[in-house]
Amino acid sequence: MKDALQEDTLTPNSRDFVSALSSGLDVILAFDDAHSRMTLSEVAARTGMNRAKARRFLLTLHALGYVRKHQRYFELAPKVLQLGYAFLSANNYRSVIQQFLEDITAQTGESSSLGQLDGDEVIYVARSAAPHRLMAITLSVGTRLPAAYTSMGHVLLAQLSEPALEAYLERIELSRHTDKTVVDKHALKQRIDSVREQGYAIADQELDSGLRSLAVPAFNASGQLLGAINISTNAARIDMPTLLEEYLPLLQQKAAQIRTSIAS
Repeated sequence: MKDALQEDTLTPNSRDFVSALSSGLDVILAFDDAHSRMTLSEVAARTGMNRAKARRFLLTLHALGYVRKHQRYFELAPKVLQLGYAFLSANNYRSVIQQFLEDITAQTGESSSLGQLDGDEVIYVARSAAPHRLMAITLSVGTRLPAAYTSMGHVLLAQLSEPALEAYLERIELSRHTDKTVVDKHALKQRIDSVREQGYAIADQELDSGLRSLAVPAFNASGQLLGAINISTNAARIDMPTLLEEYLPLLQQKAAQIRTSIAS
């Protein structure tokens, strides 16, 4: 019999899949900027659980120190940060990349980030923020954005195998965020194919009006994908020629330096 640890991915129907762990993580992930404090009913609604099940998981997380309770409301406790710290500690290349991102910000005056693909979203794992704000939401480490509408997302999707990309396109639903959003899956597939060929991606006001970004993949010395690094700016301040002629060579240079600086 094949060892479960050697299987590519378990499914919820697999014998070794721990549903309780999955549900507990769903409860933690239900909290975000817009839902920092929730009642039991709100947590149940956000996770799709019934009230009794949501209550058991909230009380268990409370007992373990991951959730705090104030009268009717629940919120995440600082202990949750230990989960993120475990990831950062296990991936110590982040501190090296942070220096390169800060160099980009120093040279351009623009924000720069490292993102990784997590499911159908890009999660920010390192960031150097410029003083000016680009979006209605605050971008920071841990922020998640849909991959379909972002330059880092397009770069990371371009690294997928063809079957994995086809599966992604099959399951997602595209929605319009601005008048420049690509909502046709065939057109999105063509965009990603172009990114594969040219080695970079530009997202021009597709997720948020005024937001223009450029991204390239970042690899370590053995060619393992670390994520995508980007420069994000305001479309009214930085035109496309500047993005391509000045910012793209800089971003490619930093990606090359990352590759020579980080071992496998």
